[in-house]
Amino acid sequence: MIRLVMADDHPMVREGIRSMLKRHADLEVVAEACNGTQAIEAVAKTRPDLLLLDLRMPDMNGPEVTRKVLASYPKTKVLILTTYDSDHDILPAIEAGANGYLLKDVEPHVLAQAIRDTVAGSTVLNPTAAEAVSKALRPATRPALSEQETRVLREAAKGMTNRQIAEHLYISEATVKTYFSRIFAKLEVSDRTAAVAEAIETLGLKSEQ
Repeated sequence: MIRLVMADDHPMVREGIRSMLKRHADLEVVAEACNGTQAIEAVAKTRPDLLLLDLRMPDMNGPEVTRKVLASYPKTKVLILTTYDSDHDILPAIEAGANGYLLKDVEPHVLAQAIRDTVAGSTVLNPTAAEAVSKALRPATRPALSEQETRVLREAAKGMTNRQIAEHLYISEATVKTYFSRIFAKLEVSDRTAAVAEAIETLGLKSEQ
């Protein structure tokens, strides 16, 4: 039997989830809470296998509740069930230690299985949450400038104008402008000064002024 505490500030949501979970003999709601403080108290009193937690509640948000619960009761799993799916909402919850993140439009049988999987030790994420976590864990890639783009940027670091760069590299001024457009796009900047500063910081380009 999996024992769980359900925390949500909307009575109708709690009633709906409770009714759904009653159909599963292996899932039992042992306590309910309408805010973060009550959720922590309920976990302390019942020591459930899982806390099914809303993300936003009146007195304390989901990540804060998650941190406090796991700090005192690390064996309790936390599964976030919410309507919010932005990176700004997802990542703080996962960083706080939540074991899963699902949206409230999830199918009932999927939620029931997610509870089982979370208690069993799996990390359960809906596709949006999985992508947010993947992006957060993905190492930042350094912009790859071509050899000629690097030359142009190095000349710019010396304080040369577009015309001077063109003459020095034996290319047209229009070509220099094209290179700068590519450089700005790769470095995600909008002007020469920012491009040089970014290249010095992230690419190891040395200013020779």
